[in-house]
Amino acid sequence: MKRCDDVKGRAKLISWVFMARRHHKAPPGAPGGDARRSLLVYLKGVLASLNPTDRLIGECVLRDPEKVVTASIAQMKRDCGASVGSIIGFCQRLGLKGFADFKIALARDLAQSGLPTADGQDHGTLFEKVFHFHAQSLAETVKINATATFERAAQLLARAKRIEFFSIGVSYPVAYTACCKLQLIGLPAATQFDSHIQLIAATQLKAGDVAFGISCSGATRETVQCLQVAKERGATTICLTNAVMSPISTHSDLCLYATPSEIKYFQAPLASRITQLAVIDALFVSLALKHKNRTAGYLQQSGEELIKRRLE
Repeated sequence: MKRCDDVKGRAKLISWVFMARRHHKAPPGAPGGDARRSLLVYLKGVLASLNPTDRLIGECVLRDPEKVVTASIAQMKRDCGASVGSIIGFCQRLGLKGFADFKIALARDLAQSGLPTADGQDHGTLFEKVFHFHAQSLAETVKINATATFERAAQLLARAKRIEFFSIGVSYPVAYTACCKLQLIGLPAATQFDSHIQLIAATQLKAGDVAFGISCSGATRETVQCLQVAKERGATTICLTNAVMSPISTHSDLCLYATPSEIKYFQAPLASRITQLAVIDALFVSLALKHKNRTAGYLQQSGEELIKRRLE
């Protein structure tokens, strides 16, 4: 009997998948409005910023999206404990008309990934699982950012009179790496280690400058404050965060996102730095290619000096 129910459920899921492919369009609530945008990735990103009821519904969806696709709204109500009205309101706040449209958008996500796999799927050894997780996080980072946003960020950095990076904690090494890469190709980038000196640097920015804040949570007080001050002084502000709709985004003219991560070690998402660095590398390559001759000149000069310092 159970096997029969499983087969029926699977058939129902496949019908939803085909329906999703016919309605192949991005959820309006996802950032960028691009057809590649993933509802699930976006939901992970905004989860922390949702009200308690919406968060309860969101967690229920993320726990078993395949089950939600084939569930009725009454079943969804039983599973998450929220009212029917709250579930419909949750879907509408994501930019969808209602629960039926939400299931179509969710099925579209599952169809694009070739039907879902269980969270507990065996990907080999512990080392292989970590690499698989990073690979998945990098793929999601590409989906959650629009190409136009990357290009706009590269343009702003290329034209900036001064670029100041702001970050503390586990995200600071990403800011420092970004600063070094931009300096390598001759861009006026700088960053300060001390948070008080970062704030002083923010007060000295002006129109034509770029303030670039990096924060995994998007809620780091010092980093958010630096962007707020820089924006008040007239600087253009860019943020890179793993949390969609976080406080840092309210003070940013342009937002770049690294994929959200639910696996946490040492109070920081496991893949946050890997995905943040990938975004920085994408910007670096874009900037380098925009000015090939200038980039080649700077790299040659730097390389000639650095090679002198190698041990024989």
